[in-house]
Amino acid sequence: MKDQTATKPGSHPASLELDQRAIDAAKNDLADGAVTPSYGPYRDSIVKLLNDALATELVCVLRYKRHHFTAHGLASPRVAEEFMVHANEEAAHGDLLAERIVQLGGEPDFAPDSLSKRSHADYDQSTDLLAMIRANLKAERVAIEAYRQMIVLVGDKDSTTRRILEHILGQEEEHADELRDLLDE
Repeated sequence: MKDQTATKPGSHPASLELDQRAIDAAKNDLADGAVTPSYGPYRDSIVKLLNDALATELVCVLRYKRHHFTAHGLASPRVAEEFMVHANEEAAHGDLLAERIVQLGGEPDFAPDSLSKRSHADYDQSTDLLAMIRANLKAERVAIEAYRQMIVLVGDKDSTTRRILEHILGQEEEHADELRDLLDE
């Protein structure tokens, strides 16, 4: 006979068992693809978080590309190349986020008129190489903080999205370290 002892919210049951009702519910609504009923009320909030992160990545791509093409000075060729590497990685992040939004049944928001309003990071039009590096480092630090908060908010509500966010966070931290190193030179 199974232990019928109720568990308090946040506590763990004495045994690990799958929720058969949730498994049976997953057999319905096939048009929803990977989105099963267990996503519950969080799916729309997660899609919004991802769309805001997408806007951030797109603004970062634009900022890095502008800096790549407008950088000048003795150290500029190497720094400009680093900006382009970062721009391409930020574009790849955007692609991951857009793909996940679609998997969750949402629509990725690429609307240019609202990108800067939804972005966590700022666009920058600096012309001085050192100011460009600082602006990009500031944006990377903002992205790091935003991704850390998103990871906590998503928690165990969507492990696939959490893993994507953790992957992107790791690359954003690398970008910040690389930019800090450029400031030290």
